[in-house]
Order: sequence, then C-alpha cells, then structure tokens
Amino acid sequence: MTSAPLAARLTAPSGPLFFPVTAYGPDGEVDLDVYRTHARRGIEAGAAAVFACCGTGEFHALTPEEFQACVRAAVEEAAGRVPVLAGAGYGTALAVRYARLAEEAGADGLLAMPPYLVLAGQAGLVRHYREVAAATSLPVIVYQRDNAVFTPESVVELARTDGIVGLKDGLGDLDLMQRVISAVRTEVPGDGEGPGDDEAPRGDGFLYFNGLPTAEQTQLAYRALGVTLYSSAVFCFAPEIALAFHRALRAGDDAVAHRLLDGFYRPFVELRAQGRGYAVALVKAGVRLRGLDVGEVRPPLQEPTEGHVKQLAQVIERGHALLDGEGRK
Repeated sequence: MTSAPLAARLTAPSGPLFFPVTAYGPDGEVDLDVYRTHARRGIEAGAAAVFACCGTGEFHALTPEEFQACVRAAVEEAAGRVPVLAGAGYGTALAVRYARLAEEAGADGLLAMPPYLVLAGQAGLVRHYREVAAATSLPVIVYQRDNAVFTPESVVELARTDGIVGLKDGLGDLDLMQRVISAVRTEVPGDGEGPGDDEAPRGDGFLYFNGLPTAEQTQLAYRALGVTLYSSAVFCFAPEIALAFHRALRAGDDAVAHRLLDGFYRPFVELRAQGRGYAVALVKAGVRLRGLDVGEVRPPLQEPTEGHVKQLAQVIERGHALLDGEGRK
C-alpha cells in the first residue's frame, strides 16, 4: 500500500464521512456555488472526509466535465482540512478516465463504484479494479454491492494490490464480511519496508466501511465485526443527529445510539423504503428542508411525494428533539 497518509486519516475519523449531494439549478445544470456551500457547511459541521460525486452525489448522472468541476470545488472548499475522495465507475476505460479526472482535480483518493451493468466473474472484477488502481497515484477503496460482490479470496487479491486500501460494503452479508476480514487479516503479507516485515501481516491496515444506505441503522452490527467506518447520508441534512450518533459509537454509549436508532433512524429508513431511489432523493429533500436549495434529482431518479417530504420533516424534528440540545447549533 502506498497510501498510508490517507489510510491514517480515515482510520479513526473525528466525525462522520460526508457524501454531499450534487446541487442543480432551476435549469437542471450543476450549480457549483450551491455545491460549494453544501460542501463547506459539511466540513465546518465536523465531517472527517468528503466523498464527492459518489452514490448520494448522483455519480451516474454527471458528465465527465461536471464530475471534475464538482470534485475540484470540493477540494478547494476542503483546503486540506479533510481528505476528499471521488467516485469512479462504469466500464474499465471510463472508470480509468474518471479516476484521472479526479486526480487532476486534486482528489486525495477514489471510491471505485461497481462496473456498469455487466455480471462479471471474480477474475474479471479483480482485473478491473487493479487497472483502475494502476491508472493514478490515488489510493482506491473498492465498493462492494450489486454486481460487484467478492469472495474472500478476491478481496485478498485486491488487498495485495498496490494502491487499493479498503473495501466499502454495500451488500450487508455479515457472514461474508467476517470471512473477508479474517482472510485479509491472515493472508495479506507484510509490506517489506523493514527487517522482517515480509513476514509481518499488514491485513489489519486494510480499511473496511459500512456502505449500506443509512449505514447508522446497521452500524452496531458492523462495529461487532471491527468495522468502525461508515458513510452517513443523514449528515447531509441533519449533521447534529449524525454527529451525536457518531459520538455515541465512539464512546460506547449504546443507550444514546439506541435512542437515536429507535426514534430517528428506524423511522427514516422506513420512510426511505417507500420509494425507489429515495436513498438519494429523500436526502436531497432533507437538504432543501434545511434551507439550501440543491435542486431536484436528475432522471431516472424521481422526487419524493409531497406527503413523504412532510413525513421527513416530522422525522427530522423528532430526531432533533431526541438530542435534548446536545450537538445542536
């Protein structure tokens, strides 16, 4: 692994991992000024890292030019205070192109999204991500979900690949994750940087992320596997709640975590399940409820109904009430 600085910055984050939405103006074009405001507010609220133009940021809907402009804007707003990672996806050639655009824009790392559409075998998937990793000097986190699901043996191969530093799990198979973590921990060799290091395991330095939608809902289970990193879409529109939950996890305060899970996260997840694409569309609606007009989602996603937006406002209000003033601004 050549990315120890980034890995070290992500290992024990001081706040949630922030996946900003992409802002569009009334004409449907990317609104970089609003996007900058959204990114800046998230960083100032306590985000430990910015993952620009990923799933919540509608990577699928952006042109290469829009993608690079948004990544550059996030990098400029971060100004080195927190790392900025960018999405990269589609087939290998396009994923490589997006990776290089992100590097040119100043990103600190990449989240490699699943390949477009095809159902590939394990050897083909490993080759795909190795080519993406080889295309730039940026460290790569591989996103497992949908048509990119790996055996433990394949993750070992990825972990042995220079530049690949972690796995984000959007599948939710905890049995598989336990086997993956065990395999990497026991089978990935040392980095050879010092005497005897060739025999020392380095698998414990490989990063794992809970990447399920509304990851807080499952994070207590992932924590039991030793997975402490997770994405937080809620942070986009309710940073106080996301920060309170993050603090509770770090402190081992399960009473606070359970109170937020029962009173806010479970109702939010149940509302999210009411519509396809709500993992993004409902988040953007939440950001608008906070007073920042980030526009609507681009098709093929669709907006939540008026009734669901009203329910979202009520869920957010209940979540804030649960904080009893803690973390409120």
